[in-house]
Amino acid sequence: MANTALTPDLVEAIEALAENLLASEPFAAFDQAYARFSPDPKASGLMRDLTQSQTSLRARQSNGSLSQADIAQFRILQAEVQDNQLITGYIQAQNEAIAYLQQINQEISQWLGMDFAALARRPSSCCG
Repeated sequence: MANTALTPDLVEAIEALAENLLASEPFAAFDQAYARFSPDPKASGLMRDLTQSQTSLRARQSNGSLSQADIAQFRILQAEVQDNQLITGYIQAQNEAIAYLQQINQEISQWLGMDFAALARRPSSCCG
């Protein structure tokens, strides 16, 4: 792998980009949504339960033991999550922040004339 040193100008530009991203409206909204969501025991518990239920469903599906009752129970939990304003606000803010990052990536990629995000990816076989 080539040794690539970052120039002081590049470091300054990266820091400025990071500061501007964190101060942007989508990230500020995400931060506020997370601050409302994370301390709420009901919302965080529902998300934890949904994640565990999804994992369980996948395992049951892969071993052939998935039942209609399992699916029905999951759908009930899913409906509870979708009805929770803190969760839906958090997920919406998260999706908007991700979309904003994708726009920034596209703009940087166009400016560089190459896929900027690909520069950050490493081949999965690189560091065996």
